[in-house]
Amino acid sequence: MSNRSMTLYTGVTNDLARRVAQHKHGACAFTSRYHFDRLVFYETFDSILDAIAAEKAIKGKTRAKKIALIKSLNPTWRDLSSP
Repeated sequence: MSNRSMTLYTGVTNDLARRVAQHKHGACAFTSRYHFDRLVFYETFDSILDAIAAEKAIKGKTRAKKIALIKSLNPTWRDLSSP
């Protein structure tokens, strides 16, 4: 998730639509503080362990590498949760 100032949030969920709605409506402490309004990147996994490993890998990247990852798949930072 991202916001207008390009703050980035990385997390794991088993229900992406529900989690995006929670973030957009400020139901989570961190995201309500930073007003996240766009889903700019996501991956799906068959295993929660694989998802957690990917989350840790992304969180371990520099900001520049996270931005490069997002831009490689979503160059305009379009909200992927909107049709």
